[in-house]
Amino acid sequence: MNSPATSRPGLIPVLALLLVGLNLRPVLAVVSLLTDSIRASNGMSFEQIGWLTSLPMMAMGLIAMAGGLVYRMGYRRGVAIGLALTAASALAKLASHEPLWLMGSSVAAGLGIGIVQSLIPGYIKTRFPHRVDLLMGLYVSMIMGGAALAAASASALLHWLDWQGTMAFWAVLAIAGIALWLPNSGHADAPSTGSSAKAATSSAFRPWQHGRTWLLVALFCVSSSCYTLCLAWIAPYMMEAGVRANEAGFMLAALSLSEVAGGFLVSWLAPRFRDRRVLLALFLAATALTYVLIGVAPMYAPWLMMCLLGLSIGGLFPMTLILVMDHCSQPAKAGILVSFVQGVGYLVGGILPFVAGSIRDTVGDLSVAWVAMACVTAAALVLAARATPASAERFDAR
Repeated sequence: MNSPATSRPGLIPVLALLLVGLNLRPVLAVVSLLTDSIRASNGMSFEQIGWLTSLPMMAMGLIAMAGGLVYRMGYRRGVAIGLALTAASALAKLASHEPLWLMGSSVAAGLGIGIVQSLIPGYIKTRFPHRVDLLMGLYVSMIMGGAALAAASASALLHWLDWQGTMAFWAVLAIAGIALWLPNSGHADAPSTGSSAKAATSSAFRPWQHGRTWLLVALFCVSSSCYTLCLAWIAPYMMEAGVRANEAGFMLAALSLSEVAGGFLVSWLAPRFRDRRVLLALFLAATALTYVLIGVAPMYAPWLMMCLLGLSIGGLFPMTLILVMDHCSQPAKAGILVSFVQGVGYLVGGILPFVAGSIRDTVGDLSVAWVAMACVTAAALVLAARATPASAERFDAR
C-alpha cells in the first residue's frame, strides 16, 4: 500500500479538505452581526459580547498548544471529532439564550475548531507534500470563505429564523463536512502510528526553547489579532458609524470574500517568492494603513476599505502559516511547531475582542482599538525583516 506522502490524491480529498476549512469560522463570524439581537434578548454588555469571540479563540489556542495530545487522535478521527464538536456547539444555542450558556457553547466551538486547525497543517504536509504552499493558501481561503458565507447569509437567516436558529443553522455545514471527510481523508494517520512522528511528539523537539519560535509566535499573534478584532467588531463599528444592519452584513461578507481573494493571491505568489519577507511586508503595511483609515474616517469609501482590509488580512494570515511551515521539512515536526505558534497566537488574539468590547463600554467608541492595532501591525515589520530563508533552513537543520 502506498504511503500518504507518495500516493496521488484525487479531487474529492481536496474538496473534503476545503469543506473542512469552510466550517471553521461561521459559528464565530455570525456573532458580530447578531449583536443587537443578542443584547435585546438577554441584556449582555458589549464586553460580554466580546467574550463570545474571545473565549472560543482562547480555547483554540489551548488546544493548539496541546498539539502532541491532539495528534494521538490521528488526522481522520481527530478532524471528524473537531467538526462534531463544532456542530454540537451550534445546536446548543437553541437550548438557552442565557449569557453563561452562550459562552460555554462558544468554548465548545473553539475546542472543536482548535482540534481541526492543529491537525490540518500536518495532514497537508503528509498527504500533499509537493503542494503545501498551494493547499495551505486554499485551505485558509476557505476558512475566510466560511466567514463570508456566514456574514452574507445572516440577514436572510435572521428574517426566517430567530438569532438562536441563525447560530444553530451552521451545524448543517459541519455535518456535511464530516460526511465528506470520513470516506475521503485516506489513511494519513502518521502522527498516531508512525515512528518518526512518535519521536517528534516526544521531548526531542521543544519549540518554545528556540528564539526563532518566538519570532514566529509574535508574527502570528499580530496576524491573529488583526483577524479576530475585525471579525468581532467591524460590523458593529460600521453600524454605529451610520451603516444599516443588512449593509454592515454585506460589508463583512465583502471583507471576508476579499480575505478569500487574499488567500488565493498567496497561493499563487508564495511559490514565486522563496524569500517570504517581501509578501509579509506588503500585507503588514497594507493592513496597518487600512486600520488607521478605519479608525479615523470609517465612512470614507467604506466598501473600498473593507476590500483592502480583507485582501491584506487574507494574505497575512496564510503567509504567517507558510512561513512557520518553512521552518520544518518533517510533517510531524511542522505540525508541532504550527500548533505551538497557533496556540500562543490564538490565546493573544482571543483577548482582543474582549478588550475592544471593554473599550466600547468605557469610552463609547472603538476608534482607539483600530489605531492601536495599526501601530502594532506596523511594528511587526521589524520582525518580518528577520525572517530570512537562510534562518529557516538553519532552524530546520537543528
